[in-house]
Amino acid sequence: MEKDAQFLEYVIKALVDNPDAVKIKRTVDEMGVLLTLDVDPLDMGKVIGREGNTAKSIRSLLRIVGMKNNSRVNLKISEPEGVAPTQKASKTVDEVMADLKL
Repeated sequence: MEKDAQFLEYVIKALVDNPDAVKIKRTVDEMGVLLTLDVDPLDMGKVIGREGNTAKSIRSLLRIVGMKNNSRVNLKISEPEGVAPTQKASKTVDEVMADLKL
C-alpha cells in the first residue's frame, strides 16, 4: 500500500467507530492519485465533520503527503447506498411564522 493510502487509513480508522468497514481504493491517472473512501453509513458524519471541516482538513493533509511524494492526491468520499440526501428547508422563516398565525 502506498504512503498516501496508509496515511488515510490510519487517520480514518482513528476517527470512526467501525474501523473494519473502512475501505480505500487507490487509482492513478494523468490527473494524479484518487483515493476513494468507503465507511460505515453511521460513521459518515464523523468523517465529514461539522460543515465538512474534517473532510477539508483530511484533504489538505493528503495534499501535503502527495507533495512529499511528487504527486497530486485527491479524496473522494463515497456516499453510502440507501441513504437519502438531506432535504433543504421547504419554507422560509416568514412562511412558517405566517402558518403559526401569531
